Amino acid sequence: MNIRFFPKKNVTASIWSGGSTYEYTIYPKTASYTDRDFVFRISSATIDAVPSEFTKFKGYHRYLVMLDNSLDVEVNKEKKLYEKYEIMEFNSDDEVTSYTKGIDFNWMISEKISHHKLEITNRNQNCNAQIVIVFSLHSTVITINEKRYSLEPYDLLVIENQEKENIILDFSNECLFGILDF
Repeated sequence: MNIRFFPKKNVTASIWSGGSTYEYTIYPKTASYTDRDFVFRISSATIDAVPSEFTKFKGYHRYLVMLDNSLDVEVNKEKKLYEKYEIMEFNSDDEVTSYTKGIDFNWMISEKISHHKLEITNRNQNCNAQIVIVFSLHSTVITINEKRYSLEPYDLLVIENQEKENIILDFSNECLFGILDF
């Protein structure tokens, strides 16, 4: 089992058409955002322009969570409203226009991966997924198999668990918790 820590303060920005994006991780490490050959990518973005068109990624499923605001969007011409921390799930090839400024969490997963989920939780978790992600929404202490990790808001932990060992996670505060199996 390999646990990787990505502090928000170490993530650098790049520009997208509606603001800035901060890539935490791309998997596998040899994959390229430009080549669209990744299994998954975790990022956070600012939405500075209103309206703004979300970048399309053919062949990817997407989870998006607003971290500081609600999200007023049109998805394929259908108006939708997502509250702060409400999980928006969509096909990354959809036409998405945002009418809200703010900061989001973004997890893109190849459509070749059929088993994945994302939820907000502060409950203990017990799982054996091959990939486990934890994104802190507040200052949080997370205990993973009795080892403690202190996270600041918007820090990320990625657990690579290729042997599918049992993992026990204990959260001191609300986090985004995701699992993925190949």
